[in-house]
Amino acid sequence: MPPDPLSVSFNTAIFVVLYILVAAAPIVASLYLFYFLLTLPLRRAERARLFLDLIELGLKDGHTPEVTIAAVSSSRDRSLGVRFHVLAAYLAEGRQLGEALDQVGRMLPPQLRAMIKTGERIGNVGKVLPACRRLLNDSVSQVRGALNYLLILTFVVTPASILVPIAIRVMIVPKFKEVFAGMFDGAELPAFTRLVLGGQDYLTALLIGMVLMVWALMLLYLGGPRLHGWLRRPLPGLADWLICRLPWRRKRLQRDFSAMLAVLLDAEVPEIEAVALAAQATANVVLIRRAAKVQALLKRGVKLPEAIEVIDDTPELRWRLANALHRGSGFLRALAGWHEALDAKAFQLEQSAAQLITAFLVLLNGAVVASIVIAMFLPLVQLINGACLW
Repeated sequence: MPPDPLSVSFNTAIFVVLYILVAAAPIVASLYLFYFLLTLPLRRAERARLFLDLIELGLKDGHTPEVTIAAVSSSRDRSLGVRFHVLAAYLAEGRQLGEALDQVGRMLPPQLRAMIKTGERIGNVGKVLPACRRLLNDSVSQVRGALNYLLILTFVVTPASILVPIAIRVMIVPKFKEVFAGMFDGAELPAFTRLVLGGQDYLTALLIGMVLMVWALMLLYLGGPRLHGWLRRPLPGLADWLICRLPWRRKRLQRDFSAMLAVLLDAEVPEIEAVALAAQATANVVLIRRAAKVQALLKRGVKLPEAIEVIDDTPELRWRLANALHRGSGFLRALAGWHEALDAKAFQLEQSAAQLITAFLVLLNGAVVASIVIAMFLPLVQLINGACLW
């Protein structure tokens, strides 16, 4: 009995669908992995933003952050994450919010924890929430910058680019030398070919350095605050010093310090103590040391706008602080424009750096590839010319 055509067509369709699914599975998995790794800073920021939203809603209802966290945790909502419920358990033991956050370090970035501690110090966590939210906006710039490094890693600087020069040197160059010696009575390869292929150790080292550089940037991107904390343990202060060397990170540190200083001064915290607390809110050792110098100047009678030059020597900050001190209040409002300018400048600097690094790596990789191609084709041209003369 002949097979049913409809049944054969159905089985064929199922086979084709299964084949497509199996073939597409690695591609889909790779794309999801790229998406997952690329959006890590955004997910960290979203988790922190949800935490701040809960605290702010609780404060509007007249509840302390501890009471709000305990009430939300009692709902057993899994979308809040395990660390949120662990935090609630620490608070149930009678610990302060800042102390409990330190016990659940991976829940919030160090700077955010330091800012919340500063809010506890002045007795009003709600006042530091705007500065906390501004800090979380940095994740958008980080993701946009990482897109450049991801494209370079995927399409330009790959481990395969290291294997090509090695394969040429091991398999192709010896053959060229044998052919040249046979056709041109022991003549050497062209000078440019000898220069490029003879220095392939340097080219290989250069390509390896490029790959390691991009991988290091990606590792720092993926590691986030946790990697920064690990680096600070064996090399205390060095990681913070390197962060201050990056122009965009320095601008953001100045923004965070200035915002917390304004909040503390509006809360009528003494200037000497306000400078120390604002520096601690940045969670950066370099700024904390500079704040100690500012405190020493303030104790000697130097005015705050002049003493603050140790941390930020821009004239605009001194001018805005002087005006706010003259009025005696409204520091945060007076410095709002300065904070927005620092934020915009940091975004511009970070994107410019990403674009420059991308362009440099593309041009450098192109120069290396072009040199190898020219070095390979010069002997071929001479061999073709020699064969024509024969």
